[in-house]
Amino acid sequence: MKSTRRNFIKTASVIAAGSVIPVEALSGKNLTVAPSDKIHVGLIGARSQGYSDLVAFLKNPEVQCIAISDIDQSILAGRVNDITKLGYSKPAIFSDYRKMLENKDIDIVIVGTPDHWHCLQFVHSLEAGKHVYVEKPLGNSIAEINIMHSAAKKHGKMVQVGQWQRSQPHFVDAINYLKSGRLGRIRTCKAWSYVDWKGAVPKVPDSAVPEGVDYDRWLGPAPKRPFNINRFHFTWRWYWEYGNGLMTDWGVHLIDYILYGMNRTIPSSVMAIGGKYAFPDDDMVTPDTMTAVYDFRDFTMIWEHTIGIGLGNWRRPHGMSYIGENGTLVLDRNGWEVVPEKQKIEAVPVQKNVGNGLDLHARNFLECIKNNTPQNLHADIDVARNVALVAQMGNIAYRTGEKVSWDDAKQLFGSENANKLIIPVYNNGYKLPKY
Repeated sequence: MKSTRRNFIKTASVIAAGSVIPVEALSGKNLTVAPSDKIHVGLIGARSQGYSDLVAFLKNPEVQCIAISDIDQSILAGRVNDITKLGYSKPAIFSDYRKMLENKDIDIVIVGTPDHWHCLQFVHSLEAGKHVYVEKPLGNSIAEINIMHSAAKKHGKMVQVGQWQRSQPHFVDAINYLKSGRLGRIRTCKAWSYVDWKGAVPKVPDSAVPEGVDYDRWLGPAPKRPFNINRFHFTWRWYWEYGNGLMTDWGVHLIDYILYGMNRTIPSSVMAIGGKYAFPDDDMVTPDTMTAVYDFRDFTMIWEHTIGIGLGNWRRPHGMSYIGENGTLVLDRNGWEVVPEKQKIEAVPVQKNVGNGLDLHARNFLECIKNNTPQNLHADIDVARNVALVAQMGNIAYRTGEKVSWDDAKQLFGSENANKLIIPVYNNGYKLPKY
């Protein structure tokens, strides 16, 4: 470390407005920042959301991507080309992220891999002394979520989770209205995701591993099995071994704001029903239709999702609603509004979204690292742990067919069947970290 500024970035522990520029104007822009003030980023998982996260970071002129890791050589080559086209120097590439973590010049690691890899890569990044931006959901099981939470507390590095709606201004405005009390007593909240852009996942036979793909490394701790394209890029999320379906894919974004707005963390119980009602014979394992009901003792929260139907509550494909005695606040990524109950309060017309939530989320993380202000993180490890646990509770209620309750002190359910789903089985020589 040659400079005080670089040392500060490295040692910062756990939003001011800054210079954020559009990606189309990136070429050469960050050359105006002194090398001693650069923040070096390494990316693990470059195909989709991970790369979108990286682009959001690169819109800040102090950021430089110096390394990328992915198990697919074609993705690595493509992303290196994308980055150099934007005017940046060529990052080093790695098929094994552990080799990338040996680079002591990396300040921040972005984890954008499938969910079953989050825990190991997150913990290894912290152990290597890096700050971490990890995609949602935090982990793929309750045990992993708690391990990641403990590791973050132990290592004391900055952690931001990709629940970027926490940085979107109109979401903040909606919650401020909610907390004003004008809606009266809230008795029910709803969160939902209706996705008509996705259809069935037709069954296909196993096939050869695509050229340039390190499939064994992609599987990681998941069970060993032949390659099948359905269980690879993107569609991996519909199989319990790698993801947890729409509940964690969309649910953690939306349920998070119910918990935030209502200032709650753990429900007293949850029950869930659903199944493969739309595409009963396709290859998907997680439910295409599901409803979960959470009891917080003085209000309920209802989660709904469907695949193949796009017209959700309040004619919105996704969203949240806070249903009070004086009116209902409806919120989604496009805006928010208030609908009065029998004219008890004034209506609030749609307040539209302004600003790019992901860009602002990345900027918030950078500012907290530079200023050593962990208290200003918009989606820290506690926020991520709370909603990931609640989402897991909903899925476990569905998978067991039981009404389940969670004892946060004991870190156990009141059900033997539910407790069997807390700790994942790691395979292929991988071990669940101990924290």
